Amino acid sequence: MTFITKTFYSEQDLISHLKAHQASFYFSSKTSTVVPYDKLESLLPWKKESDFYLCDLSKLPSHMELLPNGNLVLRGGVSWEEAKKFLRSKGRTLKTSPTEQLALITAGIATSCTGERCFAFGNMRSQVVRLKYLDFNGDEKELNKENDFVSNSTSLKSYNNDFQFYKNFKNAPYPRFEKETDLMIGTEGQLGIVTEVEIETTPNEPVTYVFLLLPRWEEDMTPHLEIYHAVQSHRDSIISCELLDSNCMNYLKSDERLGLNQDVIFLEIKSNAFEKIYGEVLCSLEKTAAENVFEIAENKFHHVRAGVPRAIFEENSKMGVVKVGTDVQVTSDKFPDLLNFYREASKIGVRYCLFGHFGDAHLHYNYMPKKEETQKCLDEFQELYDSVYHWKGSPFAEHGIGLIKQKYIKKFHGPNQIQLFKDLKKEHDPYNQFFPQGFMNGEL
Repeated sequence: MTFITKTFYSEQDLISHLKAHQASFYFSSKTSTVVPYDKLESLLPWKKESDFYLCDLSKLPSHMELLPNGNLVLRGGVSWEEAKKFLRSKGRTLKTSPTEQLALITAGIATSCTGERCFAFGNMRSQVVRLKYLDFNGDEKELNKENDFVSNSTSLKSYNNDFQFYKNFKNAPYPRFEKETDLMIGTEGQLGIVTEVEIETTPNEPVTYVFLLLPRWEEDMTPHLEIYHAVQSHRDSIISCELLDSNCMNYLKSDERLGLNQDVIFLEIKSNAFEKIYGEVLCSLEKTAAENVFEIAENKFHHVRAGVPRAIFEENSKMGVVKVGTDVQVTSDKFPDLLNFYREASKIGVRYCLFGHFGDAHLHYNYMPKKEETQKCLDEFQELYDSVYHWKGSPFAEHGIGLIKQKYIKKFHGPNQIQLFKDLKKEHDPYNQFFPQGFMNGEL
């Protein structure tokens, strides 16, 4: 048995590969935080005699088209950056904005990628109007959000009853299967390969960016929580509410850092609503002084916000460790509990930082361990996911499960989830050729 890497330059080559029913793992831009690509062969156990294929889809021909209704149709290897540039030339923009702009949108559909703008526009799943995918025989099929999800599985009804508690989360601990398009969204390529998608866009309105300097959350989180509650009723005007803590600033160049050993919360505000937000939100804050509120240029906001996750990824690579970070979202009433857990987790003597989608109670806590400290961090995270389970939160609300988070997700999948996964794999992947080591495999 050997691992064979194949790069596909045409859809016909991909179709021929699918018809051969070869066990394969499909990827594109290698930006996933839950798939360590430099360790794939050790993390993709394959004990059978047949070969295993690592399939690169990034070179497939790309196409974009803006429909009269404002929806974007894209096919193949289109990145978020390319789509945004195309749309801006048409006076529109995407509703979703992930940190890594070079990632491909079709891959984002497969993993249900979300981003900063979910605060105003909701998750990507809600923006997909229709899509096309290649099935296990290489046949292209179309799915439409207007149609209900259909399956012969006797577990579907119970599964969807379980899902109802999580319907307001960005992503539940398991995929939604209510609309026809859900078959390909968040299932991580385990049931087919997304080839085309029609996605909603929005007018490219002027936006004002501000940041607020706050004390370190480890010492006093009351100003942060005041802002969290203040923005909730303004999702029609505030597009995103993001946090970078004081530790994050250490990963930026000295002239790029904001504040002095302080946390930063960014607000992305529609310019035509800025005066309203200034009066009703920013001026109403009792824990944050007006002199600690600043406007920031759009390009600097994106540079600073994206620079931290990239720097963390680069440092982990240098240290030779797999990313040790969280992707937890909780309900509003449990948000203080989550922050308190992170505060205690910060005391184990390992470098760390906290950032992410603060307005959604959805943060990324990252340890920056030396190799010998990694197990201590993993033990801490096991306690975190046990707590999230009891809080009825979502352990992985954004980036998917991939390979490195499977051991933590098992507790969240009961008999209804496991049976539906088995039934869907049997129906849509009878040869177990799509990412057989994924979380939907009934053997996990």
